[in-house]
Amino acid sequence: MSASDLSSHTVLVTGATSGIGFETARQLAERGATVLVHGRTAEESRAAVDALVATAGIDAVRLCAYAADFARLEEVEAMAARVVAEHPHLDVLVNNAAIAAPERHTVTTDGNELAFQVNFLAHYLLTNLLEQALTSEPGGRVINVSSSLHRTGSIQWSDPNRARRYSRLAAYAQSQLALTVFAADPRVAAVSVHPGICATDLLPLYAHEGASPAEGAARIVRLCDPATEIVNGAYYDRDQRVEPAPGATDDRTVKRLNKLADVLVRHTV
Repeated sequence: MSASDLSSHTVLVTGATSGIGFETARQLAERGATVLVHGRTAEESRAAVDALVATAGIDAVRLCAYAADFARLEEVEAMAARVVAEHPHLDVLVNNAAIAAPERHTVTTDGNELAFQVNFLAHYLLTNLLEQALTSEPGGRVINVSSSLHRTGSIQWSDPNRARRYSRLAAYAQSQLALTVFAADPRVAAVSVHPGICATDLLPLYAHEGASPAEGAARIVRLCDPATEIVNGAYYDRDQRVEPAPGATDDRTVKRLNKLADVLVRHTV
């Protein structure tokens, strides 16, 4: 399949200042898309935009820097409001920002376990706040950058913060499972993808070596392309559509997760 020209497309990539996110932003911009480059701070997102212009020769008018620390939900809300005001139609949202869960149990100022908030709850909130922009004509799509480790995860419904029993790997896997389940939410067309084990900051969770971030990014960009047909809730392992963890697309699980997430982000959508 030949790559489509994306010059009429606007794409927001979270966690776009390094690794797979940075490469995803670069590849999308090289194909003509307007890319909203999200970073944790204004300095980081600005530096990423400057690097894309300097190293990839991308026209600066195709790049917009956005900042929000996903450990603070009020910053997610402020960024979403700015995106909607400046880009009332959004073609693609790539929910890519992620951290490895810390060694010690850590709770955000919003009261949530850190990895669960940064990797899932912030993206849940952002996606819902951008729903209007994503569902305006023509309808957009959401790409959740998940992980094969979601298969090892379980959502602790009665203790999502894992305050009683904490393990960094279990906390990370839970956040990735939640992100995979969230792709089956019927409100916006969405898929999740494991882009492969790549040489990024998360590599130590998986292996000693991995593919280049550019290879992982290409798998995400393929799903951003309107020429690639997607089925809501589908899960991709690299380029192949495969079944996610059992129950990940179950209606009751999706509804239960939405209910839990609404409570944890204190937001009624």
